[in-house]
Parts: sequence; C-alpha cells; structure tokens
Amino acid sequence: MARGGVALGKRLAADLGAVICFENEAGQGLRPPKGRSWAPHDQTPVFTVRGRRAGWVSIAGVRCFKPGDRPRLLDRLRLWHGRKGERRGFTWADYRDLIVATHNQLRSPMVWIWDNLTVHKTHGLVEFIDANRDWLRVVHLPSYAPELNPTEGVWSLLKRSLTDFAAADLDHLVRVVKRKLKKIQYRPDVLDGCLAQTGLALTTTA
Repeated sequence: MARGGVALGKRLAADLGAVICFENEAGQGLRPPKGRSWAPHDQTPVFTVRGRRAGWVSIAGVRCFKPGDRPRLLDRLRLWHGRKGERRGFTWADYRDLIVATHNQLRSPMVWIWDNLTVHKTHGLVEFIDANRDWLRVVHLPSYAPELNPTEGVWSLLKRSLTDFAAADLDHLVRVVKRKLKKIQYRPDVLDGCLAQTGLALTTTA
C-alpha cells in the first residue's frame, strides 16, 4: 500500500512525541526552468544569460510537521562550480549533518521520512541512524512515489518562481534561491497546502 510507510511514520511520531520530517532534494542550474511568459504574437521571447554556464545549486529541504505546531521548512545548499573532481550532490555525511542540524533546531525526537535514494542507505548513514534510535527513526517512502512527499510541492513553487530568471553567476543564483525559500518558510498556509496536495492527513487522535 503506497501510504503504508507514512502511516508507520505517523504511528511512530505519536508514540515518541516526535516531529515528522519529510526530506527531499532538488537542484537548479544557471539555465532557468522553462515556463510561460508574455510576448508579441509569433515572437518567442529570448532571455540572455551572462557568465559561465557551469554551476549548480543542490538543495536539501526538510518539511517539519507536528499536530498543533506551526509547520516549518529547513534547508541546506551545496554548490557545484563545475571544477574537475568536484562532487555535485550531497554525500552521506552531508545528510547526517542535516539530520543533526534539524534535531538541534527542533529540540525534539524525529521521524525522518525520505525516498530510497542510494546514498540514503549507505553504511555510514545506516550506522548513524542505528546509533541514535533514542531520538531518530527513519521511514522510507515507496519507490516512485514523489506525490507522497510534501517537500515536492515546495520545489514546484520554487521552480515556478525562478521561471525565466536569468542569473548572472552562481552567487547570484544562490542569493535568489535563498530569498525565495525564505519567503516560503514564512508562509505556513503555503506549507500546509503542500501537505494537502499529497492527500495525507497527519493528525493524531486521543
């Protein structure tokens, strides 16, 4: 059953008094996402992008939920400059540090829900999770089920806001991404809407 993993996470959260944390990743390069724009009839608009084409921002986002509390969105960025030998995505240690940082900020036990990305199951990360079961439980979503992760809705909003945006360079892109994520963080109604789109009802009963 597609929602079985989330149901398990919900029961664990209720038992532990924990915050449910949905984690997911996205990325954005210097080329803006495709989207619609206004232009004279039969004249395709052209947006010129200056600077180097290499450059990528990887974003890990954590949507945090606990019944009765304000929804929260935490994030971490990793930059890729296109240099030889430079890693583009997050390492298992990056995910470990993200979990620790989220725990330190929430000051609460956590049920961490994410997908089956290979790096999520590396030996070092599994050992870390097992060693911290007093405050951390991890649930994996079913394969090919992004519609169950409310953080996907955050990425959709972010991509939509970047449509036709031409960054001058990687630093410019990072500043804009941080600013737009900050706006979403301060909109609990938007975060609740991302949860509603999944069809999940993460409420507790007495």
